[in-house]
Amino acid sequence: MSASGRARTARRTGWLVLSDLCQRFERRRERYRPAGEVIDVDRFEVEPIEELTAKRFVETHHYSASYPAACVRVGLFRRTLGHVRELVGAAVFSMPPQPRALPRWTDTDRALELGRLVLLHDVPGNGESWFLGKAFRVLASERPDLRAVLSYSDPMVRRTFDGQLVTPGHVGVIYQAHNGRHVGRSEARWSYFDRQGRIVSRRAISKVRGDERGSASAYALLVSQGAPVRRPFESGRAWVARALLEAPWERVRHPGNLAYVWAIGPDRRKTEAGFPPALPYVRKELGIFDPKKEST
Repeated sequence: MSASGRARTARRTGWLVLSDLCQRFERRRERYRPAGEVIDVDRFEVEPIEELTAKRFVETHHYSASYPAACVRVGLFRRTLGHVRELVGAAVFSMPPQPRALPRWTDTDRALELGRLVLLHDVPGNGESWFLGKAFRVLASERPDLRAVLSYSDPMVRRTFDGQLVTPGHVGVIYQAHNGRHVGRSEARWSYFDRQGRIVSRRAISKVRGDERGSASAYALLVSQGAPVRRPFESGRAWVARALLEAPWERVRHPGNLAYVWAIGPDRRKTEAGFPPALPYVRKELGIFDPKKEST
């Protein structure tokens, strides 16, 4: 069966043959490449990129259409005819919404999260693992103070309100390929999703509720996802309470993300000693969590 055929099977059944496919994105829609493809490394370059370039690329192509609090940004460039360079991938290392997650999973504050990893659909199958290895080297060069990297894989299927698939969920096969240590799962929680299947940021809600720094941009984000306009003299707390009732958002029980960690820097063994015990990888196939099916 072709890669596209296996992807269609995943859509119908809610099961994904993880060893056969590499997930890609193009303008926030999932694509797949055969896992056996080999990237021609002579045609690609990896280097740091500026904030605006990374932000535009991630918001254009990642299914969440959102950008994290970036600290280090790395781009994957492909050389085309005439030696023109085209940006075809980005890795964004960032501070997580909950900074306490870093010491929880890595036992150190000298860490960052791999907040976004996006490759366009025409990058060959093993391009992710090759790019991720290069991106880690760039990160260590840019931030020699760091000792660990954390990343999550989201196993939950995301759909638009009319049932169109946004992403089928994943269990971090690329992180396994790059020898990430699987250390557990984040807490299950109730989350809100908008009509396009995008998660409604809990941090944005918290900023507006408490009238914190950055609440204006957080408010604009939530309005763009369907929240009502704030009334004159309405407090942030009152507006959030009303938005949660009036906005066309769907409340879903999220099962929690799978957590992976890596040690970086010159003293990796000492860093790894502080990691939680490694858990077995999920291999081959997984019944991806689909709230639409769970509720029927």
